[in-house]
Amino acid sequence: MRSHFLLVYVLISVKLSPKIFLTTTGKQILYNYYLIPLKMLITEFRIILPMTVEEYQVAQLFATAKVSKQNTGGGEGVEILANEPFVKPMAEGFLGKYNTGQYTNKIYHLGSRVPSWVRYIFSDTSLSMHEEAWNAYPYCKTVLKNPYMKENMIIDISTLHVPDRGESENVHQLTGDELKKRHIIYINIADKVSRADYKPEDDPEKFKSTKTGRGPLLSSEPWYKTCEPHMCCYKLVREKFKWFGLQTRVENLIMSQEERLFRNFHRQLFCWTDEWYGLTMQDIRALEATTVDELNKERATGEKKGFTTEE
Repeated sequence: MRSHFLLVYVLISVKLSPKIFLTTTGKQILYNYYLIPLKMLITEFRIILPMTVEEYQVAQLFATAKVSKQNTGGGEGVEILANEPFVKPMAEGFLGKYNTGQYTNKIYHLGSRVPSWVRYIFSDTSLSMHEEAWNAYPYCKTVLKNPYMKENMIIDISTLHVPDRGESENVHQLTGDELKKRHIIYINIADKVSRADYKPEDDPEKFKSTKTGRGPLLSSEPWYKTCEPHMCCYKLVREKFKWFGLQTRVENLIMSQEERLFRNFHRQLFCWTDEWYGLTMQDIRALEATTVDELNKERATGEKKGFTTEE
Protein backbone atom coordinates (compact mmCIF):
# COMPACT_ATOMS: atom_id res chain seq x y z
CA MET A 1 0.00 0.00 0.00
CA ARG A 2 1.48 3.27 -1.13
CA SER A 3 -0.20 5.82 1.17
CA HIS A 4 1.94 6.18 4.30
CA PHE A 5 1.01 9.60 5.51
CA LEU A 6 -0.11 8.47 8.96
CA LEU A 7 2.97 6.35 9.49
CA VAL A 8 5.63 8.75 8.31
CA TYR A 9 4.85 11.57 10.70
CA VAL A 10 4.51 9.17 13.62
CA LEU A 11 7.99 7.82 12.96
CA ILE A 12 9.51 11.26 13.40
CA SER A 13 7.46 11.99 16.52
CA VAL A 14 8.48 9.27 18.95
CA LYS A 15 7.22 10.42 22.33
CA LEU A 16 10.41 10.37 24.33
CA SER A 17 11.80 13.09 26.54
CA PRO A 18 13.79 15.78 24.69
CA LYS A 19 16.52 15.23 27.27
CA ILE A 20 17.46 12.11 25.40
CA PHE A 21 18.50 14.26 22.47
CA LEU A 22 19.74 17.51 24.06
CA THR A 23 22.92 18.25 25.99
CA THR A 24 23.20 20.76 28.81
CA THR A 25 24.31 23.41 26.31
CA GLY A 26 20.86 23.59 24.78
CA LYS A 27 20.21 22.96 21.13
CA GLN A 28 23.11 20.60 20.55
CA ILE A 29 22.08 17.33 19.06
CA LEU A 30 23.62 14.03 19.94
CA TYR A 31 24.19 12.81 16.40
CA ASN A 32 26.32 9.79 17.26
CA TYR A 33 24.04 6.82 16.83
CA TYR A 34 26.42 4.18 18.19
CA LEU A 35 25.41 2.05 15.25
CA ILE A 36 25.20 -1.58 16.19
CA PRO A 37 24.37 -4.48 13.84
CA LEU A 38 20.71 -5.19 14.45
CA LYS A 39 18.35 -7.85 13.19
CA MET A 40 15.76 -6.56 10.76
CA LEU A 41 12.22 -7.13 12.02
CA ILE A 42 9.89 -9.00 9.67
CA THR A 43 6.11 -8.85 10.00
CA GLU A 44 3.56 -10.11 7.48
CA PHE A 45 0.12 -8.51 7.58
CA ARG A 46 -2.73 -10.38 5.90
CA ILE A 47 -5.83 -8.39 4.97
CA ILE A 48 -8.83 -10.24 3.53
CA LEU A 49 -11.23 -8.12 1.48
CA PRO A 50 -14.61 -8.75 -0.25
CA MET A 51 -13.48 -7.90 -3.77
CA THR A 52 -11.46 -9.34 -6.63
CA VAL A 53 -7.74 -8.83 -7.16
CA GLU A 54 -8.59 -6.92 -10.35
CA GLU A 55 -11.00 -4.60 -8.52
CA TYR A 56 -8.44 -3.92 -5.81
CA GLN A 57 -5.95 -2.53 -8.31
CA VAL A 58 -8.35 0.33 -9.07
CA ALA A 59 -9.59 0.64 -5.48
CA GLN A 60 -6.09 1.00 -4.02
CA LEU A 61 -5.01 3.72 -6.43
CA PHE A 62 -8.27 5.62 -6.05
CA ALA A 63 -8.05 5.50 -2.24
CA THR A 64 -4.38 6.52 -2.28
CA ALA A 65 -5.19 9.65 -4.29
CA LYS A 66 -8.13 10.53 -2.05
CA VAL A 67 -6.21 10.04 1.20
CA SER A 68 -3.34 12.16 -0.14
CA LYS A 69 -5.72 15.04 -0.84
CA GLN A 70 -7.31 14.70 2.59
CA ASN A 71 -3.91 15.19 4.23
CA THR A 72 -2.25 17.92 2.16
CA GLY A 73 -2.37 21.67 2.69
CA GLY A 74 -0.54 24.69 4.05
CA GLY A 75 2.98 23.64 3.05
CA GLU A 76 2.53 20.11 4.33
CA GLY A 77 1.44 16.80 2.92
CA VAL A 78 2.24 14.77 -0.16
CA GLU A 79 4.48 15.89 -3.02
CA ILE A 80 4.57 13.62 -6.07
CA LEU A 81 7.91 13.87 -7.88
CA ALA A 82 7.39 11.07 -10.39
CA ASN A 83 4.60 8.79 -11.61
CA GLU A 84 5.73 6.90 -14.67
CA PRO A 85 5.95 3.42 -16.20
CA PHE A 86 8.99 1.27 -15.44
CA VAL A 87 10.47 -1.86 -16.97
CA LYS A 88 13.15 -4.01 -15.35
CA PRO A 89 15.06 -6.86 -16.97
CA MET A 90 13.25 -10.09 -16.13
CA ALA A 91 16.30 -11.22 -14.16
CA GLU A 92 15.71 -8.24 -11.84
CA GLY A 93 11.95 -8.72 -11.61
CA PHE A 94 10.28 -8.92 -8.21
CA LEU A 95 9.85 -12.55 -7.12
CA GLY A 96 11.51 -13.41 -10.41
CA LYS A 97 8.57 -12.44 -12.63
CA TYR A 98 7.04 -9.01 -11.87
CA ASN A 99 9.19 -6.64 -13.90
CA THR A 100 6.85 -3.99 -15.38
CA GLY A 101 4.48 -1.47 -13.85
CA GLN A 102 4.26 2.07 -12.49
CA TYR A 103 7.03 3.82 -10.54
CA THR A 104 6.29 6.65 -8.10
CA ASN A 105 8.56 8.90 -6.07
CA LYS A 106 7.00 10.96 -3.28
CA ILE A 107 7.97 13.23 -0.41
CA TYR A 108 5.81 13.46 2.70
CA HIS A 109 6.27 16.94 4.22
CA LEU A 110 5.47 16.63 7.94
CA GLY A 111 6.01 20.13 9.37
CA SER A 112 3.61 20.97 12.20
CA ARG A 113 2.25 17.42 12.31
CA VAL A 114 4.95 16.46 14.79
CA PRO A 115 5.30 17.68 18.41
CA SER A 116 6.93 21.09 18.95
CA TRP A 117 9.98 19.64 20.72
CA VAL A 118 10.68 17.45 17.68
CA ARG A 119 10.57 20.52 15.42
CA TYR A 120 13.02 22.18 17.83
CA ILE A 121 15.48 19.33 17.43
CA PHE A 122 15.27 18.50 13.75
CA SER A 123 15.83 20.76 10.74
CA ASP A 124 12.98 21.40 8.31
CA THR A 125 14.51 19.08 5.73
CA SER A 126 14.65 16.27 8.29
CA LEU A 127 10.91 16.51 8.93
CA SER A 128 10.06 14.53 5.84
CA MET A 129 9.96 11.00 4.50
CA HIS A 130 10.94 9.95 1.00
CA GLU A 131 9.06 7.09 -0.63
CA GLU A 132 9.86 5.10 -3.74
CA ALA A 133 7.34 2.54 -4.99
CA TRP A 134 7.24 0.06 -7.85
CA ASN A 135 3.69 -1.07 -8.55
CA ALA A 136 4.10 -4.20 -10.69
CA TYR A 137 0.58 -5.31 -9.87
CA PRO A 138 -0.35 -7.74 -8.39
CA TYR A 139 3.04 -7.19 -6.72
CA CYS A 140 4.07 -3.87 -5.15
CA LYS A 141 7.34 -2.77 -3.53
CA THR A 142 7.53 0.35 -1.35
CA VAL A 143 10.66 1.73 0.35
CA LEU A 144 10.55 4.60 2.87
CA LYS A 145 13.58 6.53 4.15
CA ASN A 146 14.24 9.69 6.15
CA PRO A 147 16.92 12.11 4.80
CA TYR A 148 18.31 12.62 8.33
CA MET A 149 18.60 8.92 9.18
CA LYS A 150 19.55 7.85 5.64
CA GLU A 151 20.36 4.11 5.52
CA ASN A 152 19.91 3.82 9.28
CA MET A 153 16.13 3.83 8.99
CA ILE A 154 14.47 1.82 6.25
CA ILE A 155 10.91 0.56 5.94
CA ASP A 156 10.63 -1.97 3.13
CA ILE A 157 7.14 -3.19 2.23
CA SER A 158 6.51 -6.00 -0.26
CA THR A 159 2.87 -6.68 -1.11
CA LEU A 160 1.35 -9.49 -3.13
CA HIS A 161 -2.38 -9.57 -3.87
CA VAL A 162 -3.74 -13.11 -4.11
CA PRO A 163 -7.26 -14.52 -4.74
CA ASP A 164 -7.40 -16.51 -1.50
CA ARG A 165 -8.40 -16.02 2.15
CA GLY A 166 -4.97 -15.58 3.67
CA GLU A 167 -4.06 -19.24 3.93
CA SER A 168 -0.98 -19.23 1.66
CA GLU A 169 2.14 -19.98 3.69
CA ASN A 170 4.98 -18.26 1.84
CA VAL A 171 3.88 -16.02 -1.04
CA HIS A 172 6.97 -13.82 -0.60
CA GLN A 173 9.38 -16.74 -1.04
CA LEU A 174 11.16 -16.18 2.28
CA THR A 175 14.13 -18.28 3.28
CA GLY A 176 13.97 -20.71 6.16
CA ASP A 177 15.71 -18.24 8.47
CA GLU A 178 13.34 -15.44 7.42
CA LEU A 179 10.31 -17.63 8.05
CA LYS A 180 11.56 -18.25 11.59
CA LYS A 181 11.76 -14.48 12.19
CA ARG A 182 8.45 -13.64 10.50
CA HIS A 183 5.48 -12.64 12.64
CA ILE A 184 2.03 -12.95 11.01
CA ILE A 185 -0.83 -10.56 11.86
CA TYR A 186 -4.33 -10.92 10.39
CA ILE A 187 -6.23 -7.65 10.04
CA ASN A 188 -10.04 -7.72 10.13
CA ILE A 189 -11.25 -4.39 8.73
CA ALA A 190 -14.55 -4.80 10.59
CA ASP A 191 -12.87 -4.81 14.01
CA LYS A 192 -13.36 -1.81 16.28
CA VAL A 193 -10.87 1.05 16.05
CA SER A 194 -9.90 3.73 18.54
CA ARG A 195 -12.16 6.72 19.08
CA ALA A 196 -9.55 8.96 17.47
CA ASP A 197 -9.58 6.87 14.28
CA TYR A 198 -13.32 6.22 14.10
CA LYS A 199 -15.56 7.83 11.49
CA PRO A 200 -19.12 6.53 10.94
CA GLU A 201 -18.80 6.98 7.19
CA ASP A 202 -15.71 4.72 7.21
CA ASP A 203 -17.27 1.94 9.28
CA PRO A 204 -17.62 -1.38 7.38
CA GLU A 205 -20.25 -2.46 9.91
CA LYS A 206 -22.49 0.39 8.71
CA PHE A 207 -21.70 0.43 5.00
CA LYS A 208 -23.62 -1.37 2.26
CA SER A 209 -22.64 -0.81 -1.35
CA THR A 210 -25.51 0.21 -3.62
CA LYS A 211 -23.52 -0.79 -6.71
CA THR A 212 -22.33 -4.23 -5.57
CA GLY A 213 -24.57 -5.14 -2.63
CA ARG A 214 -21.49 -5.87 -0.53
CA GLY A 215 -21.57 -5.14 3.17
CA PRO A 216 -22.12 -4.54 5.93
CA LEU A 217 -19.22 -6.50 7.43
CA LEU A 218 -19.90 -7.39 11.05
CA SER A 219 -17.04 -7.85 13.48
CA SER A 220 -19.12 -10.44 15.35
CA GLU A 221 -19.31 -12.72 12.30
CA PRO A 222 -16.60 -14.53 10.28
CA TRP A 223 -17.52 -12.72 7.05
CA TYR A 224 -13.96 -13.22 5.76
CA LYS A 225 -14.56 -16.99 5.57
CA THR A 226 -17.64 -16.78 3.36
CA CYS A 227 -17.57 -13.47 1.44
CA GLU A 228 -17.64 -13.59 -2.36
CA PRO A 229 -15.68 -12.36 -4.15
CA HIS A 230 -12.59 -12.46 -1.94
CA MET A 231 -8.87 -11.70 -1.99
CA CYS A 232 -5.99 -11.17 0.42
CA CYS A 233 -3.28 -8.51 0.62
CA TYR A 234 -0.06 -10.11 1.88
CA LYS A 235 2.02 -7.18 3.16
CA LEU A 236 5.52 -8.11 4.25
CA VAL A 237 7.12 -5.31 6.29
CA ARG A 238 10.85 -5.29 6.93
CA GLU A 239 12.10 -2.50 9.14
CA LYS A 240 15.49 -1.31 10.32
CA PHE A 241 16.08 1.52 12.79
CA LYS A 242 19.64 1.98 14.05
CA TRP A 243 19.84 4.45 16.91
CA PHE A 244 21.30 3.34 20.21
CA GLY A 245 18.76 3.58 23.02
CA LEU A 246 15.79 4.09 20.73
CA GLN A 247 15.69 1.19 18.31
CA THR A 248 13.44 -1.18 20.26
CA ARG A 249 10.83 1.43 21.07
CA VAL A 250 10.80 2.88 17.57
CA GLU A 251 10.68 -0.54 15.90
CA ASN A 252 7.68 -1.51 18.00
CA LEU A 253 6.06 1.83 17.22
CA ILE A 254 6.61 1.39 13.50
CA MET A 255 4.92 -2.00 13.42
CA SER A 256 1.98 -0.88 15.57
CA GLN A 257 1.46 2.12 13.33
CA GLU A 258 1.73 0.00 10.19
CA GLU A 259 -1.07 -2.19 11.52
CA ARG A 260 -3.13 0.89 12.35
CA LEU A 261 -2.46 2.40 8.93
CA PHE A 262 -3.35 -0.75 7.03
CA ARG A 263 -6.57 -1.20 9.00
CA ASN A 264 -7.75 2.40 8.61
CA PHE A 265 -6.82 2.61 4.93
CA HIS A 266 -8.65 -0.58 4.00
CA ARG A 267 -11.71 0.36 6.05
CA GLN A 268 -11.91 3.51 3.94
CA LEU A 269 -11.16 1.68 0.71
CA PHE A 270 -14.07 -0.70 1.29
CA CYS A 271 -16.48 2.06 2.35
CA TRP A 272 -15.58 4.01 -0.81
CA THR A 273 -16.62 1.07 -3.03
CA ASP A 274 -19.38 3.02 -4.76
CA GLU A 275 -16.88 5.76 -5.66
CA TRP A 276 -14.30 3.54 -7.37
CA TYR A 277 -16.38 0.59 -8.58
CA GLY A 278 -16.62 0.66 -12.37
CA LEU A 279 -13.63 2.95 -12.91
CA THR A 280 -11.00 1.87 -15.43
CA MET A 281 -7.23 2.17 -15.19
CA GLN A 282 -7.50 4.99 -17.73
CA ASP A 283 -9.83 6.77 -15.30
CA ILE A 284 -7.30 6.24 -12.52
CA ARG A 285 -4.38 7.63 -14.52
CA ALA A 286 -6.44 10.73 -15.32
CA LEU A 287 -7.32 11.08 -11.62
CA GLU A 288 -3.66 10.78 -10.65
CA ALA A 289 -2.68 13.49 -13.14
CA THR A 290 -5.19 15.97 -11.70
CA THR A 291 -4.23 14.93 -8.16
CA VAL A 292 -0.64 16.11 -8.70
CA ASP A 293 -1.87 19.60 -9.56
CA GLU A 294 -4.34 19.65 -6.67
CA LEU A 295 -1.69 18.60 -4.17
CA ASN A 296 0.76 21.23 -5.40
CA LYS A 297 -1.92 23.91 -5.13
CA GLU A 298 -3.04 22.83 -1.66
CA ARG A 299 0.53 22.71 -0.33
CA ALA A 300 1.16 26.22 -1.69
CA THR A 301 -2.09 27.97 -0.76
CA GLY A 302 -4.36 25.65 1.18
CA GLU A 303 -4.89 25.29 4.91
CA LYS A 304 -3.22 22.65 7.04
CA LYS A 305 -5.44 19.61 7.38
CA GLY A 306 -5.37 15.93 8.13
CA PHE A 307 -3.56 13.88 10.75
CA THR A 308 -1.67 15.47 13.62
CA THR A 309 0.28 14.06 16.54
CA GLU A 310 -0.47 14.90 20.13
CA GLU A 311 2.18 16.77 22.12
